[in-house]
Amino acid sequence: MPTEQTATSSPSTSDHEIVITRLFDAPRELIWNAWTDPTQVVQWWGPNGFTTTIREMDVRPGGVWSLTMHGPDGTDYPNKSVFIEVVKPERIVYSHGGGKVEDKGASFQASWTFEEQGSQTRLTLRMVFPSAEAREHVVKTYGAIEGGNQTLERLATHLPKMAAECRPFIITRTFDAPRELVWKAWTERDRLMEWFGPKGFTMSVGELDFRPGGTFHYCLKSAEGHAMWGKWVYREIVPPERIVLVSSFSDEQGGKTRHPMAADWPLETLSTTTFSEQNGKTTITIEWSPLNATDAERRMFDSAHAGMNQGWGGTFEQLEAYLGKT
Repeated sequence: MPTEQTATSSPSTSDHEIVITRLFDAPRELIWNAWTDPTQVVQWWGPNGFTTTIREMDVRPGGVWSLTMHGPDGTDYPNKSVFIEVVKPERIVYSHGGGKVEDKGASFQASWTFEEQGSQTRLTLRMVFPSAEAREHVVKTYGAIEGGNQTLERLATHLPKMAAECRPFIITRTFDAPRELVWKAWTERDRLMEWFGPKGFTMSVGELDFRPGGTFHYCLKSAEGHAMWGKWVYREIVPPERIVLVSSFSDEQGGKTRHPMAADWPLETLSTTTFSEQNGKTTITIEWSPLNATDAERRMFDSAHAGMNQGWGGTFEQLEAYLGKT
């Protein structure tokens, strides 16, 4: 995945601002995920030679982003930001404060815009400072312009690796039912227990806390009585359009466990389910990919697409039957 080398800065835009932009030969969704997933951010954030430890990254308005950047000379740079605006996948705005110990540090408001340009994406960072002196201090003390360009260069280097990791499984099905009903079937405990699971399985236990950060802990039983526990952790909920969650196998206590029959199955997977309505019918699209996976786990996931298609096909049949009787 080559990346066009067009990183530029525009310090002359305003004596209170720094603007850095770069055009990437990558889709906007991929770059958005690289920016908002903390497991990806730590792999590219910061100038050359820096590493980053993230203590908290809650990408939503009012959410906190707390991190420490570790310089190549061993100096630590604690940073704390508060998100002001998050418009997926277009824009992120946050207030920032941080720097090295015994220095007045850097305080500014940052906005990142993600612009589609065909198959490419233009990423622009704009930092607005309270004064020209504050801007000058950050440029001279922290090398903000060069550091920003180096950070985007590190992102460009990281994206091909990230793209190679992300061969998602995608399945779509249209149901002859209004979106409101399909959404309820997917988000209300008693309804979900009526249909969710591969064909031939029934749900014997279901505990649902439907909110960002909440979980769905459940047990599926086969006709032979074999039990299989699972858990979802909700990341994003946009009624009635989208649900993003992390899925894993589980146990009776709600822990995180390996696939009972496939040791190389990813310990966690990321699932995005979208609901769209047209002419009274609802189309569900599921995009499913490994999360923080090893090479062996990614290979296992890739090789199982046919089986996943069959499993989700049976699950959709059960949902269709439930919607029909509802």
